[in-house]
Amino acid sequence: MQTTLGTRHQQIETVVCDMDNTLFDLVGAKLEACRCVVDYLGAGDPEALFLQFLNGVYGFEDHRNIRDYLEALGVYQPRTFEVCCRTYEGVKLDLVEPYPGVEETLRCLQDAGIRLAVATDAESVQADRRLRKTGLIDFFEVVVTPEVSGRRKPEPDSLLYALRRLDAAPEEAMMVGDSPRRDIAPGRQLGMVTAFAAYGDWRRSRAVDVAADIVLAEFSEILGHVGIPGR
Repeated sequence: MQTTLGTRHQQIETVVCDMDNTLFDLVGAKLEACRCVVDYLGAGDPEALFLQFLNGVYGFEDHRNIRDYLEALGVYQPRTFEVCCRTYEGVKLDLVEPYPGVEETLRCLQDAGIRLAVATDAESVQADRRLRKTGLIDFFEVVVTPEVSGRRKPEPDSLLYALRRLDAAPEEAMMVGDSPRRDIAPGRQLGMVTAFAAYGDWRRSRAVDVAADIVLAEFSEILGHVGIPGR
């Protein structure tokens, strides 16, 4: 595994990015949104609500997680559910901001002729909202979601779709993501250069689980690995 800043991969012509916790901190925004929901209810535990989204029953963004949480508290009412969902979505979107250096780095890559894509497991509507809110959407020629590719990561379909749309060979492309299993593993499977976004790794993965070519302490370090001097 290469971790030294400055290891250059001059052949890189395409960069495919995961979105959540790679371009911006979604987990932090979700946690604050959960706190606001609990504040509205006047009861409950923000961490417990957050964990409800991780239980794998519905999905990381599904509002049925909120419904089940309200039912477990014994406070479910249709109107309460509606307000909680609206509060959750509004706060979460409002707090999503690019990590430091993301916009500048994407602009440098774009100006250097490197083509950019997003491969995310977020739904298309959510991906569009977040990329527009953060002002990043115009950097990416392709945004691939499970509705587009037909499969969620760690299946490689979304990455393959992005590469095909950009007419890019895997060995000339880099996959950047915060999940060893969902981003790095499929990138390695396809023969892409892989860059682990350690700054966004809220799971605190062990180094042995990452197995990426590059480990990034911040997004801007990508520039040092594709032959573009950092600012």
